[in-house]
Amino acid sequence: MKLIRSIFLIFIIAFFSCNHTETNKNVSEVSISNTFLERVEPINWWVGFKDTSLQLLVKEENISNATPTISYTGVTINKVNKAKSPNYLFIDLNIDKSTIAGKFDIVFSFKNGTKKTHTYELKSREKSADDYVGFNSSDAIYLITPDRFANADESNDVNKNMNETVLDRTHDYKRHGGDIKGITSKIDYISKLGFTAVWPTPVLENNMYQGSYHGYAITDYYKVDPRFGNLSDYKKLADKLREKGMKLIMDQVANHCGLEHWWMKDLPFSDWVNHQKNYEENIDNWNYKANINSNHRRTTNQDLYAAESDRKGNNEGWFVATMPDLNQRNPFLAKYIIQNSIWWIETLGLGGIRQDTYPYPDKAFMSNWAGAIMNEYPNFSIVGEEWSYNPLLVGYWQKGANNKDGYESNLKSTMDFPMEKAIIDGINEEESWDKGLVKLYEGLANDFHYANPKDIMVFLDNHDKSRLFTEVKEDVVNAKMALGYMLMLPRIPQVYYGTEILMNDTAKPGDHGLIRTDFPGGFKDDTINAFTGLGLSDDQKSMQSFVSKVLNYRKNSAAIHDGKTIHFAPFMNTYFLFRVKNDETVVHIINKNDKPITIDLKRYKEVGLEGKTLKNLISGEEFLWNEAIELNQKGNVILTTKF
Repeated sequence: MKLIRSIFLIFIIAFFSCNHTETNKNVSEVSISNTFLERVEPINWWVGFKDTSLQLLVKEENISNATPTISYTGVTINKVNKAKSPNYLFIDLNIDKSTIAGKFDIVFSFKNGTKKTHTYELKSREKSADDYVGFNSSDAIYLITPDRFANADESNDVNKNMNETVLDRTHDYKRHGGDIKGITSKIDYISKLGFTAVWPTPVLENNMYQGSYHGYAITDYYKVDPRFGNLSDYKKLADKLREKGMKLIMDQVANHCGLEHWWMKDLPFSDWVNHQKNYEENIDNWNYKANINSNHRRTTNQDLYAAESDRKGNNEGWFVATMPDLNQRNPFLAKYIIQNSIWWIETLGLGGIRQDTYPYPDKAFMSNWAGAIMNEYPNFSIVGEEWSYNPLLVGYWQKGANNKDGYESNLKSTMDFPMEKAIIDGINEEESWDKGLVKLYEGLANDFHYANPKDIMVFLDNHDKSRLFTEVKEDVVNAKMALGYMLMLPRIPQVYYGTEILMNDTAKPGDHGLIRTDFPGGFKDDTINAFTGLGLSDDQKSMQSFVSKVLNYRKNSAAIHDGKTIHFAPFMNTYFLFRVKNDETVVHIINKNDKPITIDLKRYKEVGLEGKTLKNLISGEEFLWNEAIELNQKGNVILTTKF
């Protein structure tokens, strides 16, 4: 009898054990039973988010005729949404906070009795949400156009399966072959210069017929362009940067996609993109003439008197004919974009996002997008591009702004186009009451308008604007004055690759292809190698050394990161800026005099430097701050009490 009871007990234990394993498949491995649906996105997800909802986009022929089921503890289907196209389903899931990571099957049962199965995975998060620390004023960001920086893998230069198959380094608008491995191979160079973060322009698939090198016409939001590498390469770049204590910033595009995006061949809803009817009616003869362009009137986002047609003209018009304007008012597209951003944060362990063309999408959506990300990652950073020289417009988009319309962007950082213009103009202009250095002075004085000035990203050139050296009329001294001043500001500085070696676009100022010139030494058979210094001119070496000395000091300067800022109105063609915290004071002096001049230092008595010894950051010479300072030549002087 005891033997029978024992056998029965073993049977009961085995039965419930097997049953538990069957329903809670995260405990044991789920076999890959996919019958390979065309797409399920996001392609995986994670447990442990504050927001327990997940919406799956499912793309498969006639999938709307199927009913999906899931048998997995903690995962429930709340709603199945059909689209206009029969080839889509949008499945709303809830992932309970107690759900265990693992794989499970989604079974799609069709009315004719057939079934298709997709195995989905919920992963464990590799670090806590609080540990996703974004870029801030202690960082210095190196902006790179990957195709033009370094080519470490020539095997992926041309992909015959892509629409653009030409590699031509002599052509400014063709692909040149730079890739993700190229960036990874040069991290030591970037780190030694003193940069703490890297921002590559987009590396996701751009399967366009021309101009695909720049990356801003994305054709697959979950796929790395194979000519740049693969997801593993992208992850290795992020990992290598972290090993150096550096951050990876991802350039994302929520406003538009590329015309060759896979969904443009079968749009799920009639309002997935703006002016979709116009596109579909003209699809067989699509060109710039048929397109309804954005009016680019970005002020309509803030303008109290703006006509509704003008607002829509900005937000709903296409950027260009090859970039369909996404309609973020469609709730399924909105959810798709938010989830995609979070997917990349988790997949790469990002240190920040740069969002392209920020004032063009629906602004209510952009607030929700940034809010959803910052809700999950409270220490994260996002910077939005507002290409305006008006600080009122730039300040509007920053979190905490006192906007008359009550708009809250949830956006930590915006890009400082006004300061960029002020610095370039002020350095170039002849000194007078209202020109020259006063432009810098008054530009910085506008900080009263910003909610958090030190969270704004400042720059002097980028992938869209003429290079610094060209802007300052190829004057090395001017370039150092401009860049030195920028790096001292209460801001997050961004420097474009090649600025440190005086790269220029002087032959065709403003030409995008030329602005994005190949970095010397990044490509096979380059006769000049800026990574090693081979073939650089004395001026280029001097600029490279200047950048390195300033950035490596800045890396450990609490005064620059978070100190009090004091500046004095320009005086005798000079401009003094001070950054102060505790016992560290950094002094930046711009002198535009061609002849030696002596400046009475009693004018700056309130800073409290009298009798203190300071060190020249560039020359290493020591200077006793007493009654006067002699400035013997035009240029900038950077002094510090910390040495």
